[in-house]
Amino acid sequence: MSLSPGDAESIGGYKLLDRLGSGGMGVVHLGLSDSGRQVAIKVVHAQYALDEEFRARFRQEVAAARRVSGAFTAPVVDADPDAELPWMATLYVPGRTLSEVVAEQGPLGGRKLRTLALGLVEALRDIHRVGMVHRDLKPSNVLMAEDGPRVIDFGISRAADNEDLTVTGRLIGTPPFMSPEQFAAPRDVTAASDVFSLGSLLVYAATGNRPFDGGSPYLTGYQVMHELPRLDGVAEPLRSIAERCLDKDPEARPQLDELQGLLRTLPDSAQALAVPEYASALTVPDFRGAGSRPASRGRRIPRSASPDTTVPPTARRGGGRTRRILIGIGAALAVSAAGILTMHMVASPVPADGSPAVHASATGTPAAGLPAGWKPWRASLRTEKKGDPLDYLESGCLPSGSTAVYCGGTGFTVTRLDAASGRVEWRYGISPETSRPIGVRDGRVYAYRKPDSTETYITRRLVALDARTGTELWSRPVSEDEPAVLFSGGILAMDENKTAFVAYDKTGRRLWSAPAKSSSGTYCTPVVFNGAPYGLCADGDDPNSGSNSLLRLDPVKGTAQEIAQLPVNVQALGVANGRPLLLVPDPKKYQSTPDGDRPYSALLRVDPGTGKFRRLPLQTGTRGTAALVGSVVYLVRPDGTVTAVRGSDGTRLWQRTTDVENLSTPVLSVKYDSLYLSNEYGRLLALNRATGAVRWRTAAIADPGESASETTPYVLQVKDAIVAVAGDTAFSVRPDRPTKTAK
Repeated sequence: MSLSPGDAESIGGYKLLDRLGSGGMGVVHLGLSDSGRQVAIKVVHAQYALDEEFRARFRQEVAAARRVSGAFTAPVVDADPDAELPWMATLYVPGRTLSEVVAEQGPLGGRKLRTLALGLVEALRDIHRVGMVHRDLKPSNVLMAEDGPRVIDFGISRAADNEDLTVTGRLIGTPPFMSPEQFAAPRDVTAASDVFSLGSLLVYAATGNRPFDGGSPYLTGYQVMHELPRLDGVAEPLRSIAERCLDKDPEARPQLDELQGLLRTLPDSAQALAVPEYASALTVPDFRGAGSRPASRGRRIPRSASPDTTVPPTARRGGGRTRRILIGIGAALAVSAAGILTMHMVASPVPADGSPAVHASATGTPAAGLPAGWKPWRASLRTEKKGDPLDYLESGCLPSGSTAVYCGGTGFTVTRLDAASGRVEWRYGISPETSRPIGVRDGRVYAYRKPDSTETYITRRLVALDARTGTELWSRPVSEDEPAVLFSGGILAMDENKTAFVAYDKTGRRLWSAPAKSSSGTYCTPVVFNGAPYGLCADGDDPNSGSNSLLRLDPVKGTAQEIAQLPVNVQALGVANGRPLLLVPDPKKYQSTPDGDRPYSALLRVDPGTGKFRRLPLQTGTRGTAALVGSVVYLVRPDGTVTAVRGSDGTRLWQRTTDVENLSTPVLSVKYDSLYLSNEYGRLLALNRATGAVRWRTAAIADPGESASETTPYVLQVKDAIVAVAGDTAFSVRPDRPTKTAK
């Protein structure tokens, strides 16, 4: 843009040629030195020039920024923080900003994305090496030069040795790309904050969408502090890398040296395959011999439902612990049009799991984000089709964005429901024979099918269905007993003879197969950690003896490498803080206790590269059906006892007796700071995440179906709406007003 009439003709001996931009803190000009070198000159607005505290801060920022040099930053070449209008000149880098490139050309991929990611790591290394934290790494502060990206604008960065000039209560940054600690404790921001910002920036570069985008600075800040990032469309291996960068705990984020190694795995040309939109919960391997049921599935003893009086959701908030946050948003020291937030926060307790506390705003409970047109609904999943159901598999549903829910289970076929109304949009299957769908990805729903035949044995098949129409696209024979799981390159299963791991792509083409064998034995089951395929193997003759072997399967070729010997009957939970997490049963009591109530002695945190693991002992009495939610392991006993264990060290956070029997594993709402569970008759329960205290419970639903006493209940979220499956019935309620249900 051209110079404005009020702009000076020169500053500090530099001739001003053009105005490059203007933000809340100042104006940036294109300048020219006597020798012909082009520079970008930032001139501070007059109102800040009158603030002595700001001048002192700006002076120290300039001194620190002068120490930064490198191929991926725009170095400071001149400055005068004591001028009437303080200014700073950096080397001018021709090129558009990352935000402009993405807006005009779309998301980056292949070599461009890889070059950007590695260049930004080098830039941050140069910045951190001199004790600085940038604190405003965002797309508009990244210039896309021909020879690589450049990080610009150190105007709000802070030298680590100048904490005394950080203004208490003033947050500096741009909300969608800020770290949780920038909101919660701005004086304690470290280099790990820039790693979090880098994770958000790379998600934006790869998809064009920000992982935190609440529509307003306040809501976006809330998401950054308390909600999981939205990573829809982020391909592996970037997805797993971004998840680690975006960990709420600064200590859990990768250091720059490790991050550089991770980013080198990004594809140099072809795009990596996309990750699943949603996949069913990781099936827990249960080495008890062929034909046995998964450990998470126990037979239910029929019992009558005795509805109780519903407790209003506003009552008994977490045993009297009150958390409130008062946030005032104002403009202060902005370096871009997005501005910088000034927020005043009332100190509040931190939940026992170490995660950021969730607060109610000054205006009350956060508004629920529900699917468009949503109303409380209830849908029958019963089918008149007859057949021999696969009753050893679990009922349940999976969401697909905020528009659809895909359900399956004993007593009914695979069914697509409209997430807003519960309307049945299609059904698939020739008999009520399917389990909860395996996952949803690339417009396909993956499930199982077993034709009913009294004449000859027909093995179970893996099927891919068109998510929109329910049309079967392809099917392949797979093991009768072991689960199929989605990984970043396709879908992994055991073949029908259980002698090999087999991987298929979305078209049903076999990608590779690998022999199912290990030093422990040949009884294997597939698992996935961080989008990568693995196998757990035990002794085929006696799965309850010896040890289990962990195999890492090459996602492209299927080559198997045994990386660890683990305790027998170990169960895979998922990934916490970037590390695979497994659960070790108590060997003395494992065989003598029933499914769903088995005791456990330890957690294992495994290094996925070397196979080395750390054993984390569990407190006596840790038992039940386990599920990893975020970084916490929740164990639910048949009698309604729920135990929370921190995944990073095995510490018991709380244990609560709910008196509601046969509960599902929980789903977490960070917005409402609550865990939601359902029992087999549709009674919902909300627990305080930090303490386990019961916040509210609902009555059972009327007539959940004939299979209620024989099936495992299931609960999930579609946006903020709660969807539960009890027996042959699915229903959806609000998370804050659950008593208003459809009849």
